This record gives sequence, structure tokens and C-alpha cells, in this order.
Amino acid sequence: MLFPIAGIEVHPLIPPAVAFVISFFTSMSGLSGAFLLLPFQMSVLGYTSPSVSATNQLFNIIAIPSGVLRYMREGRMVWPLTWAVIAGTLPGVAIGAIIRVAYLPDTKDFKLFVGCVLLYIGYRLFSSVKFKKTQVQPQQIVGETKIVEFSIKRISYTFGTKTFSASTIGIFLLTFMVGIVGGIYGIGGGAIIAPFFITFFGLPVYTIAGACLMGTFVTSIAGVGIYQVLAFLYPSQTIAPDYFLGILFGIGGVGGMYFGAMCQKYVPANTLKIILMLFILITSGKYIFEYFF
Repeated sequence: MLFPIAGIEVHPLIPPAVAFVISFFTSMSGLSGAFLLLPFQMSVLGYTSPSVSATNQLFNIIAIPSGVLRYMREGRMVWPLTWAVIAGTLPGVAIGAIIRVAYLPDTKDFKLFVGCVLLYIGYRLFSSVKFKKTQVQPQQIVGETKIVEFSIKRISYTFGTKTFSASTIGIFLLTFMVGIVGGIYGIGGGAIIAPFFITFFGLPVYTIAGACLMGTFVTSIAGVGIYQVLAFLYPSQTIAPDYFLGILFGIGGVGGMYFGAMCQKYVPANTLKIILMLFILITSGKYIFEYFF
């Protein structure tokens, strides 16, 4: 099937199948999978125009709600954390979209930067993984989050018998910078936000996944709208999303996100860290390799 906006030809079952597999694993760590769909579209399908960033964000809009609803039903949405993520990423994604179209139609140099950032984050995750063998069998993680404090200075909440907290301003600044990156590439930012929450703020992956997904969902809506407006301002470039291709990716993502969110609580946190680390290092290696070779 020909997708005229993307300028590619591919069997219509391939996009949803690929999106399902990617989203199933990445949603367990609070990621939509868009950061892996982007390299797939660019390197495998040959979809390289700025429009690919908008199409990636359209995938987020369609795929993410199923995973978010699952986390909400299980009481694992930390809403103050979610609002802080949205407040930071929204202005960042607007700036990122403008940079992508006006200054980085050829993203080779910036991909090297992103590759180096992800490499560092992957290293931080690697250093936090416990590789010692243990006789303890994986157990289902149960419990709901309860808010202790939500102020301009700090966000605190309990999960199980433990209390976790983080600086509200620190989260805002981090997500603002991540929003710029997400706006440029259409990845939503979860691939960067989640590792920082885990390694720098010490928040458990079981409680950040829903917040990262919800933040990505809201900013992706804004991102698609901004790219659509920029399409009128830069008529010489292909900027608006390929809606049909994005919908096909989104259909596969809906199933992958829902079942990934459902299975997350049965997977040990250490295993989730390893999965997230591998996804990030693979993407990082690909970006760096493409820059030099």
C-alpha cells in the first residue's frame, strides 16, 4: 500500500504489528514506544521528512490511552507527578517542533547528541541493575499510590509501605528540556523522562509509568497541532503527519500498551530496568553509528 504523504510503500499489516510488539515491552516502563518507531520509520521504511515526527506523535495519541486507563484502574497514577510532567513538556514540545522544521530538517548532528544523552542514561540504568542471582520468585506487585504532599517545592507519595518524594521544580526543568527533544523527534520524551525519574529521583518504575505515558499523550496532542500549523507556514516541506500511517501504528499500539500495562505488575522491577536499558542502548548505538558511518 502506498502512503503518499510519507512517500513510502508497505503492507498495511506491518505498521500495527511492529507497533504492537514495541509498545508491549516499552509500556511496562512508562514508554509509548515512539522512540523506537522513529528509527524503524526512518531506517526501515525510508520515511525521513519532518512529517515523520508528527506521525510519530499521532501514534502516541491513539495508542497511549489504553495503557493510561489500565494504570488508572489499578490506582497507580501519581497525578501530581503527571501534572508536573505536562507543565514542563508542553512548552518544550512547542519549541522543539519549531527547531525541527526551521533549523533541523536534516537531523544527523542532533541525532548524535541524542545518541550520546541516551548512552549516558543507559549507563546510569546499567549501574543500578542488580545482576546477582536470587532464589526469590517474581511476585505480583500490588498496592495503590497515595499523595502525601503536592506543592511548588515537593511531590511526595506512598506506594505500598514506602514513601517517595522529588523536587517539583527539578521535575519541571527536566521535563521542559526533554519536551524540546521530544518536540523535535516526535518521541514524547518518555524515553528520557523515565530513566531520569528512576536514576536521579529514585522513583519506582511501577509508579512513574502512568505519569510518563499521560504526559506523553498530552504533549503529543499539542505536537501534532503545532506541526499541522507549521505545515502551512513552510509549504515547501512535508511537515503534516501521515494520518493513515499514524492510525495504523496507533491501532497496534493500543493492544500493545494495554497488555503491557496489564503484565507490568507481574515483572520484577530489575527486569523492567534491563528491558528499558536495552531499548535505550540499542537506539543510542544506532544514532551514533549512523552519524559516523
